[in-house]
Amino acid sequence: MEDLAQTVWLTLGLIVVGGYLLGSIPFGMIATRLGGAGDIRKIGSGNIGATNVLRSGRKDLAAITLIGDAGKGVVAVLLARWLTNDNAAAVALAGGAAFVGHLFPVWLKFNGGKGVATFYGVLLTAAWPVGLLAALTWLAMAALFRISSLAALTAAALAPLFAFATDQPYPMVLLSAFMAVLIFIRHHQNISRLLKGEEPKIGAKKDAAPPPEAP
Repeated sequence: MEDLAQTVWLTLGLIVVGGYLLGSIPFGMIATRLGGAGDIRKIGSGNIGATNVLRSGRKDLAAITLIGDAGKGVVAVLLARWLTNDNAAAVALAGGAAFVGHLFPVWLKFNGGKGVATFYGVLLTAAWPVGLLAALTWLAMAALFRISSLAALTAAALAPLFAFATDQPYPMVLLSAFMAVLIFIRHHQNISRLLKGEEPKIGAKKDAAPPPEAP
């Protein structure tokens, strides 16, 4: 019995640490540096995510960043499923750890991205109905208001409700709520601009680079 308990704790530790380290991989920085676009932290808002990478003028690097940031959430969840025979609590821990790793990566002094791409990667793999509904929400809000941050915040806020409405296991409801709270915290400057009516719209050209903000 003691050996079983040790094995369980070891597996959970591996899932959490592994998920965090996967989430910590800064694909935006890697892509821009290897692609010759410089240090993404010195471009636009300084964010390491795909939206800011796009401000470098390199759509290919932005696509690589988007896929990488979403993909690390996917891999973390899939590994947890494989190691625990699809245990919902373990899957939620892995997804949450990868998400935290993206927001607070050890390699960048715990100053990472805002988590939207990783949020979708985790949800689409851990609870695909929730991820799909959140993605459709983003698309609808983006089409209506043309503001990326507003679309992301709305999708994040509704994700726990989607998890509850689709009868997801309790750990998935908690995971959705956990990520939503952190997304709102990381978007505090966007929220401030939204309230002031100053948040730029998707595709809008600016005369000057946006003010520095938390990535």
